[in-house]
Amino acid sequence: MSGDFDLRALLAERGGERYELHARHLNPQLPRMLRTIGFDKVYERAEGAHFWDADGNDHLDMLAGFGVMGLGRHHPVVRKALHDVLDAGLADLTRFDCPPLPGLLAERLLAHSPYLDRVFFGNSGTEAVETALKFARYATGRPRILYCDHAFHGLTTGALSVNGEKGFREGFAPLLPDTAIALGDLDGLERELRSGDVAAFVVEPIQGKGVHAAPPGFLRAAQELLRRHGALLIADEVQTGLGRTGDFYAHQHEEGVEPDLVCVAKALSGGYVPVGATLGKDWIFRKVYSSMDRVLVHSASFGSNAQAMAAGLAVLSVMESEGTIAHVRRIGDLLLGRLRELVPRYELLHEVRGRGLMIGIEFGRPTSLGLRGRWAMLQAARKGLFAQMVVVPLLQRHRILTQVSGDHLEVIKLIPPLVVDEADVDRFVTAFTAVMDEAHGGGGLMWDFGRTLVRQAVAQR
Repeated sequence: MSGDFDLRALLAERGGERYELHARHLNPQLPRMLRTIGFDKVYERAEGAHFWDADGNDHLDMLAGFGVMGLGRHHPVVRKALHDVLDAGLADLTRFDCPPLPGLLAERLLAHSPYLDRVFFGNSGTEAVETALKFARYATGRPRILYCDHAFHGLTTGALSVNGEKGFREGFAPLLPDTAIALGDLDGLERELRSGDVAAFVVEPIQGKGVHAAPPGFLRAAQELLRRHGALLIADEVQTGLGRTGDFYAHQHEEGVEPDLVCVAKALSGGYVPVGATLGKDWIFRKVYSSMDRVLVHSASFGSNAQAMAAGLAVLSVMESEGTIAHVRRIGDLLLGRLRELVPRYELLHEVRGRGLMIGIEFGRPTSLGLRGRWAMLQAARKGLFAQMVVVPLLQRHRILTQVSGDHLEVIKLIPPLVVDEADVDRFVTAFTAVMDEAHGGGGLMWDFGRTLVRQAVAQR
């Protein structure tokens, strides 16, 4: 063994510089934002749905790393799989052999979607979407992709072209010539399909931005329209897949929906190794890879690496052995039910929606005069500030990490690790109730912080 690199020693020596290092060498706005809202914490360790700060305080994770930590942090089965694959000393990524792990993981994934036949492994959800876009265009010989307003499919140029949020797109033109429709708008979908140049329609069964589900029957009807016009259905299950909504895929909540291409990532990683997968029908793959000359026409340098494949296999094994999907249904119903009971109690709380453990909590204009004035103050400065006012005390006072569901949205999104239990539900609902009580009390630290957010928003105009 050579070299003197000691990771633990390096972290002990330099870990305290984390925010300064980011400010100096990475995205300079991240540490600035975290300090502004009081999120500049130092977290030392994590397990399951919890992590602990430098003072030993326990925090409840209701964010799961934007959905990556499906099985929570450091699941012992996934950790062991990664130790095992490293210790095996495999001849990985030779590029000119057919190792067993990618085939085994593809087999396990396809068992959950018998209408699909083949898998391409990349490194992220964005890459899974890019693959689907390329494959759809090539297989159909058509250029245009349809997508939904407010959709999020990734931030590379192809995926950004089907991103329905204007804020992410600004300044990055020209993008691909794709077209947005409203989620649920079958007339709009059919109108665009009549042109004959549409390769595919890409859709999140439940949109991450705002947590809006496709209307009942929409996916099935869209599928029928697409097939009639020779176009493909792409289901983006990067966040909703692998049990998040109480089925393996969210599109499986609607009977008869069988997409031509499905994108997954995030939770497949076990929280350790970046991985993305695009599942598709045999004829699509055979068109793309139509000859030996085209064997590498679409590939990824780190795709199908042994560590990612081992993590994915371990995740699927755990989900089966621990009954993860049934657990998500039960705990999701419990959390949704308890939160919905609060809606009549608080005039600022307008709706609780979602499925499984993907939940949106939406706030809206109150009816009482005093609260209306404070609400108007926040809205005049920047829409979304009230939701941020809720997120901050949840972390600072109750040690619960959540997120605002999107820019300029008064919605908090809950996507906790799929292993949260009844005690975690009780902790969240108790804390959320306390924050709502304070918000409706009309004064105190919460509204003082609101004024701070207003000043920040006005200063950045």
